[in-house]
Amino acid sequence: MSRPDAIVIGAGICGAACAAALARDGLRVRVLEGHLPGGGVTGAGMGHIVVLDDNPPEFALSRHARDLWDAMIPQLPPEAECSPCGTLWVAADQEEFDAARQKLARLTGAGVRAELLDPAQLAEAEPNLRPGLAGGLLLPGDSILYPPLVAQWFLNSSPLIEVRRERASTLRLDAPVRILATGSQLDLLPQLPIKPRKGHLVITDRYPGLLNAELVELGYIKNAHGGAAESVAFNVQPRATGQLLIGSSRQFGATTAAVEPHMVRRMLQRAFEFVPALAQCKAIRTWTGFRAATPDNLPYIGPWPDDPGLWIAMGHEGLGLTTAPAVAELLADQIAGRATAIDPTPYLPARILA
Repeated sequence: MSRPDAIVIGAGICGAACAAALARDGLRVRVLEGHLPGGGVTGAGMGHIVVLDDNPPEFALSRHARDLWDAMIPQLPPEAECSPCGTLWVAADQEEFDAARQKLARLTGAGVRAELLDPAQLAEAEPNLRPGLAGGLLLPGDSILYPPLVAQWFLNSSPLIEVRRERASTLRLDAPVRILATGSQLDLLPQLPIKPRKGHLVITDRYPGLLNAELVELGYIKNAHGGAAESVAFNVQPRATGQLLIGSSRQFGATTAAVEPHMVRRMLQRAFEFVPALAQCKAIRTWTGFRAATPDNLPYIGPWPDDPGLWIAMGHEGLGLTTAPAVAELLADQIAGRATAIDPTPYLPARILA
C-alpha cells in the first residue's frame, strides 16, 4: 500500500472495528500493531456483548452497539464462538431486586427486551444458583463472542486494510486521518487521563450445561465503577466450548501483569457464594489484563482538539467488545461529515479540557 488515507494505531477490537468502518467508506487503511492483533486488552477480556444502563451515554452507546452486533453476528465464522445466551442479572436481596425492577423499567422503556424473574423462576432458569436469592433480570438479547478472533475478522473484512506488525513511536504519521486505539497503552498521548485497571479471569475445564446464561450480580456496576483500590464481583460466563469463564476483579495501582493469588481467591470465593457447584470445577488457566478506565467512566471517542486529523477511540474499560461497532461507526460518520446515529457529545475527548 502506498500512502494510506488513514492509519489506525492499535489492532484490538476497537481499532480493528474502526479500520473496517473506514474501509467500508473506501479509505485505504493501515493498521499498526506491535503485537498480535487482538492480543492485548482485547485478548484478556470476557467477550460479553451487554446493554448497560448505568448512565444515559453508556446506555445509548451499548444499546446501539448491540443492534449493530445483531446485524453482524450471522456473518461471523464458527471460530468466533458466538453464543446468544443472554445476561442474567442476579439479585441477592430485596434491595437488589428493587434495583432490578427499576432497571427493567429503564430497559423496556427504551425498547430493550428484558424479563423480571422471581425466586422460583430464577431457580428454574439456573438450577445451580444457590437457594435464597431474591430474583433476577434476564436480558435475552445479550451475547458472547471470542474477542481476538472477531478483531481478526474485522481486519480481514476488506482488501483496503493493511496490517503492519510494528509499534508506532509517534503520532506524526503520514496520513490525513489517524486513529489512536491503544487500549491502556498511553505513551503516545499521556495527556489522556486514563488509568490502567487490572483484572483477573479464571477459565475452567468443560462443564456443558452447568450454567445457561452469563450470570452477573446486580452489585457489579457499583463495584465496576467504584473507586476502591481493589474490588471483586460475581460474573460467570458459559462459553460455547462448555468451559466457564469466571470473573471479575478490579485493581487500581497494580503495576505488573502477574497473577495475584489473594485477588483470585477473593474472586472465586465470591463466585462460589452464588454458584456452589463451581467449587468442584477444575480451573485450567488464570490470567490478567488491564482495562482502560476514565475518570467519568465514559470512553473518549472523537477528534483530539490539539492535533487536526487525530481521532481517539480509547477508555472503554470493560466495554471494548460491546461498544466496538458503535465506536467505529461514530468515528467514521464524524470523519465523513455525516450525521451520527447517537449524539457524540458525551464521548468527545475535548471534555478533558473543560
